[in-house]
Amino acid sequence: MGGFSAQWLELREPFDSRARSQELVIALGSLLPLRPLQVLDFGAGTGANVRYMAPLLEGRQHWQTLDNDRELIARQPSQLADERFECNVSPQHFDLAAGLESLPLSGCQLVTASALLDLVSAAWLESLAFHCAALGLPALFSLNYDGRVQCLPEDPDDSWIIALVNRHQRLDKGFGPALGPDATSHACRVFESRGFQSRTTPSDWVIGPEGQSLQRELIAGWVAAACEMAPQEATCIEQWGKRRHAHAEAGRSRIQVGHQDFLAWPKALCG
Repeated sequence: MGGFSAQWLELREPFDSRARSQELVIALGSLLPLRPLQVLDFGAGTGANVRYMAPLLEGRQHWQTLDNDRELIARQPSQLADERFECNVSPQHFDLAAGLESLPLSGCQLVTASALLDLVSAAWLESLAFHCAALGLPALFSLNYDGRVQCLPEDPDDSWIIALVNRHQRLDKGFGPALGPDATSHACRVFESRGFQSRTTPSDWVIGPEGQSLQRELIAGWVAAACEMAPQEATCIEQWGKRRHAHAEAGRSRIQVGHQDFLAWPKALCG
């Protein structure tokens, strides 16, 4: 599985936090009243998921954070606490793309991840749902890209470029053909087929002029992805990128990127 730079993760974290559903995390906490809470976090990066969720879950917690990038693991917090919660973090080097058979699920009460499901394959997700069902584990997966993008001011080529980007999102990201924009809808079907209940909530990025640096990175990434899908149209794609960059540099650009937060829990937790 290819990784993400610490700089990119730092850039996106405040927009992630603003977009995510507090409601789903709080609802999850009510389903899991026992403390200390044992959490397994997939693709944890620098620890953004624990920084966001631990204060909302409250109480004593122990997070085991999995990532295959040792540099990112080194940036994770070892402990977080305030008057509402106390959280210890145990990082572990783990390649999720290599398979889930050796997941450290002993004692786990919750599995979670952020910005992961759109990168994985249908087979990988089905394997995860199997493990969750076997152990009765709820799962919360936040910030799953769903293919919706709106750029303002509008450009005649916006829809064409984003369609190319969404095709690129379905390429192999290390797990096999990626679910891409279909990730959340597929997760609902897979978990519900195993007897889970589920909820989804929009968690869109809304990036105004104050997010100029994130806009620049997004536009550059979209240009690269679109050129990979349609190399014969590279000149037109790069011209689109220049126009979008000009809007961003002038402080008149607003970009909304569609995401979904997804919560699945065994019906037994409601009994």
